[in-house]
Amino acid sequence: MKFAHEFKETLERECFPDHWLAAAIPYSQLKKCLKKVQRELESLGLDKETLQQLLAEQTVSPNGEPIPLVRYNLDHASSRSLRPCLSIFVHLRHGQVIDAALSPASRAFLQRLSGAHSRPSAIDSSACTTPLATPSPDVSSDDNDEDTEGELERIEVPLVFDGEFFNILQTDVDSLDALQQQEEKSMEAEIKSLGAEVSAVVGPPKRLAKSDLNRWREIFDLYVNAQVFFSSHELDHGSRSSVKAVQQLVWFQKQVQTRGLLQSFKVPSSAVAYSRFLQLNATLLQNLKFQEINKTAITKILKKFDKRTSLGASVTFRSAIRSRNFLAGSVAKKLCAQLSQEVVSTVPRAEDYDCPICFSIAWYPVRLRCSHLFCVRCVIKMQRENKKHCPLCRDEGVMNADLNNIDKSLEKFMKQYFRKETEEKQRANEIERGMEIFGDQYKHSSCVLM
Repeated sequence: MKFAHEFKETLERECFPDHWLAAAIPYSQLKKCLKKVQRELESLGLDKETLQQLLAEQTVSPNGEPIPLVRYNLDHASSRSLRPCLSIFVHLRHGQVIDAALSPASRAFLQRLSGAHSRPSAIDSSACTTPLATPSPDVSSDDNDEDTEGELERIEVPLVFDGEFFNILQTDVDSLDALQQQEEKSMEAEIKSLGAEVSAVVGPPKRLAKSDLNRWREIFDLYVNAQVFFSSHELDHGSRSSVKAVQQLVWFQKQVQTRGLLQSFKVPSSAVAYSRFLQLNATLLQNLKFQEINKTAITKILKKFDKRTSLGASVTFRSAIRSRNFLAGSVAKKLCAQLSQEVVSTVPRAEDYDCPICFSIAWYPVRLRCSHLFCVRCVIKMQRENKKHCPLCRDEGVMNADLNNIDKSLEKFMKQYFRKETEEKQRANEIERGMEIFGDQYKHSSCVLM
């Protein structure tokens, strides 16, 4: 299936909003314009084969530097529009183009341009309209005729339709930039609103009060493990494609359903918040698909441009184009970071408060003078072994830690949000302490009041 049909079908199949479709790359229009560019070049004797031959050859400037015979640049004529410039470097002898690599038609065309615009000056590699230099004045004209290939001159080929082609492309990239910026602002506002809604239903569990903290914690643990839009795994590290993102999002939803987390919600507004969370991910996924298909369209049309003209526009365009959002990166990257900060982080995760030594929750939390956090048992062990340095930053503050280093506010926070984890860690600490005092035969049992 040709890409033009695939592009059109994808835009229709995905049911993108109408204002998105209006901003999509006009692939068919660009293809028609490309045909005009090809015909224009061929009418000047600069067909694909001739340009390939010229691009493969080099000449030498008067100061001895090698330069290509053909150069194609995309400069900004204004703040918005691109000005393509095709320059050909030719040798003139007595005002006649003598380069053997040129076809007769191309030589005759460049001969006319040379006669109309020739004026000797120094080579300027940064400008596309400056003719090239004459040979060194130390060489006489007679010697020049016999010993050199003639004067080297830069001739700018006046083209019309390549300018039309690239200005269409630049205009549409600008439209996609504006659209993406608009969508980002809309989703940023939605993320903030959702974060506030989730915060309202995930307060710490209280006696006789309903809370969905544990269910939301499990949901977000599944979401983090799904890594829908980005992977931190070594084998596939980086941004996900839309196809892979769909697979990961489906896996996440199935896990939530399998565990019956939705049915166990105690607060009615939790179900509403979860629906908004899924819709936000769906919108982000749709945006990713739209970005992918349009980027592919740009890549395909530039590849087709190069194939029909041999001018190497794929590299030139990407270096000249001004794209703040659309081509600069993925919309998913920025918004996923905000989603994590504004929504997922509203539900505290025990892993974020692990002791870096024992890798379980840092209970009781001891904060050294260097601000690093450890559980009380690990700090006591370090002090017994006379280990003075913080394992993370090597600050000599371990031996100075005492009861004043217990982080009381964090202790209260852990009791509220991680009751199960802190109770398990407390029990493990008591068992370990008992074994230190009474030996390996020690068995822990809770006190019973009679």
